[in-house]
Amino acid sequence: MTTTTATPAIEVAGMRKAFGDKVVLDGIDLRIPAGSIFALLGPNGAGKTTMVQILSTYLRTGSGSARVAGHDVDAEPDAVRAAIGVTGQFSAVDNKLTGEENLWLMADLHHLPRQEGRRRAADLLARFDLVEPARKLAAVYSGGMRRRLDLAMSLMGEPRIIFLDEPTTGLDPRSRRTMWTIIRDLVARGVTVFLTTQYLDEADELADRIAVLDHGVLVAEGSPDELKRRIPGGHVELRFADTSSLETAARTFGEVSRDDDALTLQIPSDGGVRSLRTLLDRMDHAGIEPEGLSVHTPDLDDVFFALTGHPTAEKVSH
Repeated sequence: MTTTTATPAIEVAGMRKAFGDKVVLDGIDLRIPAGSIFALLGPNGAGKTTMVQILSTYLRTGSGSARVAGHDVDAEPDAVRAAIGVTGQFSAVDNKLTGEENLWLMADLHHLPRQEGRRRAADLLARFDLVEPARKLAAVYSGGMRRRLDLAMSLMGEPRIIFLDEPTTGLDPRSRRTMWTIIRDLVARGVTVFLTTQYLDEADELADRIAVLDHGVLVAEGSPDELKRRIPGGHVELRFADTSSLETAARTFGEVSRDDDALTLQIPSDGGVRSLRTLLDRMDHAGIEPEGLSVHTPDLDDVFFALTGHPTAEKVSH
């Protein structure tokens, strides 16, 4: 659910960042509403982590401007830090402390009164299903448990905006889905989530809007469905009960993909409501009644490859 407010959670204009002669970000513009999930996609080296580091005040902007929670990231870094939480690619968990002690440490770093810190720690342990292992050393935690503890630690300060830099990398499918549930719960509580990921199913599942970053440039932005409709290859498949019905439809639609064995026609379509309504009206006018209809649109893997020329991390690994 996306909540629109007068002040966006994150606003970037003309951001450019270079390290020596290497331009990492080149003219980035973004506007992310509060209470939404925004996913930044891109191949390794595209500049995703650099953008997170700038927006979370670890790096200064090179040129252009960036505001987070209404504060300039360069001029007001303390105000930005007070409003955000960050979970990076590598866990910040201290293996020599228990899960509970890691949270207490974060409470102390946020200068919370002892009783309030203990209360928040207990609440976070319960929310992240970490009560049972709370008094075990973090060194013995599984990958999924460590990621949940890491995220819980970043929430100790009750941030309004949280940056998740590839939060589910290396997790098994069950742990990934647990993290997805936690992320949705955060947004339901009004938190804005800025997510970077190479798992396109993750972005498709979670994000209200997605931007694709390649060689430091935003090459596309939109909702998952909007991005999929930009890529050719979508179609509506009509399935018929007999050859006669198939022949009638084929004459009506002309040069379309046809499978006589399966008794199907594939009609190019962007999958949008308007084009589907036009197709249904045309069939109704011609008296065509298929036995079944299904809409097929390109997935985000297709979008990613078409925009960047790179396969996704998932496809590389298989």
